[in-house]
Amino acid sequence: MAQTFYEAVAKTVGSGDSPSTIILCHPSKPYVCIGFHQELEREIDVEFCESRGLPVIRRTQGGGATYLDSNQVFYQVIAREDSEAIPAGVEAIFEKLLQVPVNVYRTLGLPAEYKSLNDVIVGNRKISGNGAGRLDKAIILVGNIILDLDYEMMGLVLRVPSEKFRDKLAKSMREWVTSLKRELGYVPTREETKVLLAQEFQNVLDIRLVKAVPSGEETRIFRGEVYPRHLSREWLYMPEWRHRQLGELRKVKVSGEVRVAEADHKARKMIRVTVEVAQDHLKDVLISGDFFMIPEDALPLLEKSLRDIPIDYAEILQRVRRFYAENSVQTPGLTAEDFSTAIVKTLQ
Repeated sequence: MAQTFYEAVAKTVGSGDSPSTIILCHPSKPYVCIGFHQELEREIDVEFCESRGLPVIRRTQGGGATYLDSNQVFYQVIAREDSEAIPAGVEAIFEKLLQVPVNVYRTLGLPAEYKSLNDVIVGNRKISGNGAGRLDKAIILVGNIILDLDYEMMGLVLRVPSEKFRDKLAKSMREWVTSLKRELGYVPTREETKVLLAQEFQNVLDIRLVKAVPSGEETRIFRGEVYPRHLSREWLYMPEWRHRQLGELRKVKVSGEVRVAEADHKARKMIRVTVEVAQDHLKDVLISGDFFMIPEDALPLLEKSLRDIPIDYAEILQRVRRFYAENSVQTPGLTAEDFSTAIVKTLQ
């Protein structure tokens, strides 16, 4: 509920049944969260999570996989698309609204700074994770204030190629992610943190907040639509379910004249590509990663536009550019060239 209730609010905000809303909450129990465009079993050690009773949730925004518990305070901004307080572009949303957690951390005594694209840092260490997007007619920003971190669990839930790599990952996490407890030596209360967040949202957005509780319609939509969707395997395994045949081929790698190839391309965000090639034609392509794409559900249209075409690098770039133009797509920090490069790299 802490992770997904804002989706129900977004529907009522978009329809005009609810005003623009900010939710301040925290999860009551630990769980693992993956980004909208990520492949579950490529990112998460599902067997480990099941053994520890850790639910895995796919969020409706992009970004990477992470472990979350009650040591984070969430802020979830759900605004009408015509709101004068919220910028239109995703990068502008990050730049403006992340001044809120920056100010909260500064009030608590830390020299926090905004780091493009979507991070807040203290001494070059990340201390807030954030995502943004659109849902129906609502603009959304979600993020957290990190009170404390369980570095061990953060490393254990992620899928890694070896235990040696996991050790390196754990060391890296301590180097580039931090918390209020680590920086201050103590943990402010959640209520104190929420009061500071409310104050800064009012200051930064020049708005007045009015306390409220979820409406009956918001609760109905959550129970009837949002909650069941997030429990379904179709949602949890979304990219794989779009490409079931490719998933089977990937297990065996080679099938007659069919070839399957995979590659990761690191631009400002990770793009992971799997392709099926037959007789010099690109038969299918699966694109995943920790990137943001607005609208988030546009990615299948890009994959579809690249099916059953001759392998021609100029044609691939042209189709990706056309996808951007025809669907008014935003991919903060990434360009059409980044996606075409990732596909070409995989084919090569």
